[in-house]
Amino acid sequence: MFDPVEKLKEFIRQPSVSTDPKFHAGMKGAQEFVAGLLGSLGFAVEVMKTDLHPIILATRGGDATWPHVMIYGHYDVQPADPLNLWKTPAFEPTIVGNRIYGRGAADNKGPLMTNIAAVGRLLEETPKLPLRITFLIEGEEEMGSPSFPKFLAAEKARFQAADFVYLSDTALPTPEQVVITCGLRGLALFDLHVTGAKGDLHSGLHGGVLHNPIQALAEIIATLHDPDGRVNVPGFYDAVLDVHPWEREELKKLGADEKAYKEFLGIDTFYTTPGFSPFEALRFQPTLEFNGIGGGYQGEGTKTVIPSTAFAKISCRLVPNQQPDRIKRLVQEAILARAPKGVKIAFVDQHKGDPYVVVPPDRSNTPKDQSPVLARAFRATDKAVTEIWGRPPLYLREGGSVPIIADIKRQTGLDSVMLGLFLPEDNLHAPNESFNLDVMQKGIETTRRILAAVATK
Repeated sequence: MFDPVEKLKEFIRQPSVSTDPKFHAGMKGAQEFVAGLLGSLGFAVEVMKTDLHPIILATRGGDATWPHVMIYGHYDVQPADPLNLWKTPAFEPTIVGNRIYGRGAADNKGPLMTNIAAVGRLLEETPKLPLRITFLIEGEEEMGSPSFPKFLAAEKARFQAADFVYLSDTALPTPEQVVITCGLRGLALFDLHVTGAKGDLHSGLHGGVLHNPIQALAEIIATLHDPDGRVNVPGFYDAVLDVHPWEREELKKLGADEKAYKEFLGIDTFYTTPGFSPFEALRFQPTLEFNGIGGGYQGEGTKTVIPSTAFAKISCRLVPNQQPDRIKRLVQEAILARAPKGVKIAFVDQHKGDPYVVVPPDRSNTPKDQSPVLARAFRATDKAVTEIWGRPPLYLREGGSVPIIADIKRQTGLDSVMLGLFLPEDNLHAPNESFNLDVMQKGIETTRRILAAVATK
């Protein structure tokens, strides 16, 4: 059996930034590393070409009556910029205490290596384990998985042969408390462009006779929220799924500290939807956010210009039952209706993703036709986590998004068991990303026990 920490170091050294063509060699290196590692464990490995970055399918077959788990992960990472804020080189793994630092350490190379190591140990102990396993590892998660829908449509039959999806691309609140994610928010993203004159203008010669696009943009986006923080778009909340009482009870068990959360964020007050605590708002409510804004002169000093254009980048995080296309249409209709005269409005669509929710067994709203293998996996997860971590897991929705999980559910009907392994202090997508090696070791044993129990009818 390989040393998972040493293998994780090798993995992190591959600068697999999917969004930047300059990192083509790093993407190829990461893909070949994962394919080679799974091949060494006896898996039949296929590297499936896409329009961008390959998808790795690694299969352990067996009797058709055996349970079948599909384990998801991704080998691509976010850009490491700004590099000057890293205390250690971004793509040279460095261990300090119980943490390994490097881009991708927590998202998703560390958790993926945890699950690969768990499978390796399990198969070493029980070579004839009655469990079919398929690893699905993509290289475009950090850019919205643009190749995945086409791949899913072409390989739909493979997915439908599985019983459930297992992944670790979600969060833990603390190193002591495991969360099984039961819901993910969806996404609807687009850019808003406001155009005035045909070119930039001298503000002294022409100021006061036309609507400045920056001002027009500010006026528009200021209308998209009420003073209390609710999204001010007609129909935005119409389809929002009700929160079941057991979900609120689970959240209460988290014992989250609002004061500590403020300190962590570096803010003085929360700005949440009325009737929801900040921790409820993160999990149960949709959002409309501005992720970027620009227009006019951005350099040092001054340039007295009326810019021709201004823009804002807008994203909506969506909760179960909301449809990305419908929400995007409602927001864009509101913008067009509120745009001042004298400017032109244009939209540039970005990627989207459906929200997702799964209900564990033995709940008031558990589907009556829930897969017995999925139910067994959830119960095995509860037992393994309780034994290894010393307390039972919590079952919570999460504020983040993994759009392909909803894609898989919509196309194939498969649900997912999502074991969180990264922590708030792991700095995902930021400088000095790291992964807790104690969490890794516990995660390996947890996944090993879960899969062993799934294989035992």
